[in-house]
Amino acid sequence: MGNSISLADYQELWMQYNQNAKPADLLDPNDVINLCPKQLGRGYERWIELRDISLLIIDTEFYDDLILNGTSEEDFIECLEFGFHLLGYWNETDSGQNFLLGSGIYKDRQLQVLGQQRLLKVDIHLESPELLNSFISSDIKNSPQTLQRVIEPSEEPYRQISHTTPEMRVALEQIINCPFTGLTKKIYLESKCLELIALKVEQLINIEKSYTKAIVLQRDDIARIHYAKEILTQNLDNPPSLLELARKVGLNDYKLKLGFRQVLGTTAFSYLQQQRMEKARQLLLESKMSVKQIARAVGYANQSRFAAAFRKQFGTNPKSYDLLIKA
Repeated sequence: MGNSISLADYQELWMQYNQNAKPADLLDPNDVINLCPKQLGRGYERWIELRDISLLIIDTEFYDDLILNGTSEEDFIECLEFGFHLLGYWNETDSGQNFLLGSGIYKDRQLQVLGQQRLLKVDIHLESPELLNSFISSDIKNSPQTLQRVIEPSEEPYRQISHTTPEMRVALEQIINCPFTGLTKKIYLESKCLELIALKVEQLINIEKSYTKAIVLQRDDIARIHYAKEILTQNLDNPPSLLELARKVGLNDYKLKLGFRQVLGTTAFSYLQQQRMEKARQLLLESKMSVKQIARAVGYANQSRFAAAFRKQFGTNPKSYDLLIKA
């Protein structure tokens, strides 16, 4: 159980601690870094105002778990939020996941933040639905139903969580390590925000397409699919084939293949690759193992193939990643 604080008090702490905050970019007064209050932890929140977009980069580590409680009154929030988590856990979203949060009425909000771990995330806030509406209105029939749903305010705002793709990872790293300032930075960051929104829309389209091919799964089938996920997670260095995995969990390979995507939103192979790369990333940051040792630890006998897979996932070579993420 973490320390409980009202969302209003939490925000007030940040405001008071950063009364004299200065722009992160001297050529852009709308690019501000707020330091984390010392009583809460360390790190920063960086707010960058773009055209109709508020970009937030969070890199913090809290001393303790936090539970942030919203007001008891109803709050109407109009903006849409696309969130991408590189590290850490915040409000039901974990490392390697992204979410889309719709506008609407929020009641008794409660956010949970885990302490003693680095939280690195990028949030894209659309100040109003008009930006997305401008795209959807001209192609309403082909736009994802999920996207149409989140734009319309409701009593229970829609929230959709998925795994972050390698293409999203590359764009996120480019945002965090943006090399530009001033006007060039604004144009560059806006293009990357739109790229991430486009990738999320494509992900929603693919998820909806997979639903049309959905098979009927019983509760026992779903449990077996989650068991298959655990087997892959525990055997990253020597995973079973799809046929072997199906036999281990008592399903035929066809049901496992379609069911895995239906339940977890990705294929068994993609999940395995993502978990391998995630473990490799953690070992790079937290251990003194060589790249060769890490490659073997996640099931790669060939170091070049490991480097290629890592580069595809994170947009950089394993040797460069540690320096890049800490830049």
